[in-house]
Amino acid sequence: MAQTLSVYEAVGGMPFFERLVGRFYDGVEADPVLRAVYPKEDLAPARRHLTLFLAMYWGGPDDYERERGAPRLRMRHFPFAIGADERDRWLGHMRAAIDEAAPPPEVGQAMLQYFDMAAEALRNQ
Repeated sequence: MAQTLSVYEAVGGMPFFERLVGRFYDGVEADPVLRAVYPKEDLAPARRHLTLFLAMYWGGPDDYERERGAPRLRMRHFPFAIGADERDRWLGHMRAAIDEAAPPPEVGQAMLQYFDMAAEALRNQ
């Protein structure tokens, strides 16, 4: 009986998500418009939260949920002004991170589709 690998397993687990999120946040830190959306000087907690969330979402351990509860992404992002420009910049940095991480093509495509949907869903301006 053939087993289907989760995306988490297919990309090699947590190290992939750490690299992906690391590259993404390197872009955020260098983007003055998008950086202004993040209220804290230290982005380490945001990096950790996104890493754990994405790992869980794509079939990895549920550390995010154990630490922070249900994702409730819209509620968590509501206090921040996220318009079309912020969405597009966020997506640009995430697309660059995916390109650099070079997951298998079908995984990269699934991630791009998810991030396109999620970024638009979090837009509140």
